[in-house]
Amino acid sequence: MVGLGLMQHVTWWPGQLKTGLRIGCSWNWNVGVCRQQLLEKVDRELAKGDDRAALALVKGNPDGLRCFGAARQVPQRLYTLDELRLNGIETLSLLSPVDTTLGSIQRNLQISAIFGGLAAWNAFGFSPQQIFYISLAFLFLWTLDSVSFGGGIGSLVVDTIGHSLSQKYRNRVIQHEAGHFLIAYLVGILPKGYTISSLDALQKEGSLNIQAGTAFVDFEFQEEINTGKVSATTLNRFSCIALAGVSTEYLIYGFAEGGLDDIGKLDLLLKGLGFTQKKADSQVRWSLLNTVLLLRRHEAARAKVAEAMSMGKSVGSCIEIIENSIDVSDL
Repeated sequence: MVGLGLMQHVTWWPGQLKTGLRIGCSWNWNVGVCRQQLLEKVDRELAKGDDRAALALVKGNPDGLRCFGAARQVPQRLYTLDELRLNGIETLSLLSPVDTTLGSIQRNLQISAIFGGLAAWNAFGFSPQQIFYISLAFLFLWTLDSVSFGGGIGSLVVDTIGHSLSQKYRNRVIQHEAGHFLIAYLVGILPKGYTISSLDALQKEGSLNIQAGTAFVDFEFQEEINTGKVSATTLNRFSCIALAGVSTEYLIYGFAEGGLDDIGKLDLLLKGLGFTQKKADSQVRWSLLNTVLLLRRHEAARAKVAEAMSMGKSVGSCIEIIENSIDVSDL
């Protein structure tokens, strides 16, 4: 999968934040009903674009949302490749994703275009000069897409064909995004929305430059970036989120095809923070181990979130599924 929206910039204006937001549950209320009402309010705040209010609601109700940021994580230290292998993690299958499905579709489209052109030449008797002008027209359209839309139109066509013809590709994308969603919530980053295809992204965001991905309420991260200092806690959270998609694919299929963009963003972040290669390797290995173990422990919750995402459920509905699927003692 390509183009995951990991770090969406969030803007806000003074006065938007409402402090002390809390929905109290009387002891004799049904906890599930109370949680549902809270999450409906979170959905409304996210729909309005008030990320700070949505996050304040989630953080202000720890009794109702007990899984948010409550994941039990492995000790942070430098793990060797052998230690990762002992935990069933082969980094080459995880950190070097190649999207064979879309690659195959692109090649087949190119071959079809060539044979289609030859068939049209024979059927309509195009002259060499006409073929030249038609080729120039296609080249112009391809260049226009690349320059103006970042290849968005081509990606939209290929991705839409992939979702239509390959159920495995569609399932892989959904599972990938469910992994991002689940890990983000468990480590304490609130998801704000998701798309599962380029067409879905176009319909929701109105942009050709956005593909399948999960966006997060990350203004705290952006504020740290703007100061030039990122805390270890924040870095750990986003490192795990970045690797959650490829880790999910690895656990389900034995290798990852999507997520190259996620890995590239994490690599750029670590380089931007001035990490040495050894320090970057340490961060990535810990994040991989931590993320894989969390995904294994909460496989059932991830599968249910994936099912909800395939049906287009809201962020609040997906969070409710996580809360209902995970016992606090298993975190």
